[in-house]
Amino acid sequence: MENKVILITGSTDGIGKQAALEFARKGATVLIHGRNPSLGKTVLSEIRKASQNDNVFLYVADFTSLKQVRQLADDILGKNAELDILVNNAGVYTPRRQLTEDGFEVTFAVNHLAPFLLTNLLLDLLRKSAPSRIINVSSMAHQGARIDLNDLNSTERFDAYDAYSKSKLANLLFTFALADRLNGSSVTVNALHPGVIATKMLRAGFGSMGGRPVEDGAARIAYLVNTPGSESITGKYFVNDKEQASSSQSRDLKLQNQFWAISEKMVGLSA
Repeated sequence: MENKVILITGSTDGIGKQAALEFARKGATVLIHGRNPSLGKTVLSEIRKASQNDNVFLYVADFTSLKQVRQLADDILGKNAELDILVNNAGVYTPRRQLTEDGFEVTFAVNHLAPFLLTNLLLDLLRKSAPSRIINVSSMAHQGARIDLNDLNSTERFDAYDAYSKSKLANLLFTFALADRLNGSSVTVNALHPGVIATKMLRAGFGSMGGRPVEDGAARIAYLVNTPGSESITGKYFVNDKEQASSSQSRDLKLQNQFWAISEKMVGLSA
C-alpha cells in the first residue's frame, strides 16, 4: 500500500474508520472524510498516532449538500496529484423522511447522489492514476428492493428500510453502469456487501441486533483493494470475498442507463 493514495468516505466512524486505520498502518496515504469537523480532527489524530503514519489527511463535507460534495472534490483535486483508490463507504439510515437543502430525500441523497457526484468529479484523477479502483459499499439489503424511477424521492410512500434498501440497489446500478463506461480504462469498479457489522448505522436501523466487529467489514474492503489479480475484475458484486449474483433488477441494463441519466440531472452533471 505504500505510495498509494486512498480516499475513504465516511471514515470517522465504523467500517470506514477501521479501514482507514489499517491502510494507514500499511503505509498508504489515506484521505479520511467525515461531516463533523471536531470528530474528524479527533479521528485524524487517533489514526496518525495508532498507525505511526503522518500521511493521513482530513476532508470535511456533509453529504446532504451537493454544494459541499463539489467543494470536497475541488479540495481533493487541488491537493492530490493522484488517487489510486476511492472507497464510497459513507451512508445513513434515517427513520423519518427528511429532505436535504437540495430537496432530495436524505437516504437517497447521502447513499447514492453524493457518491455518484463525487465519483464523477474525481474520474479524471482516477484515470490519470490508473490502474486505479473504485469500491462501492452496498448491502445484501438491495435484494428485495425495487426502484421506481417516478418516485426516487419517496414522496408517495416512505418506509425507512425500503428507502435504505433502494439506496443500496442504487449503489449497484451505479457500479455496473460505471464499470461499463470505464471499460478499457484500467479503472475498475466493484461493489460489496460488508456483512452485518456492529456500527452506529446498524443500531439506528435495527436496534440491538448485534453484528460482527468493524474489523470484519474493513477486511471485505481490503480484499478488493489488495487481492492480486483483482485489478482486472470490474463490474462485480462481492459477498464474503466471493463474486455473487446481485438482484435481477440491479443487472437490468436498460434500468442502469435510465437511472444514470436521471442521476446526472439530479446532481447537475447534465441539463
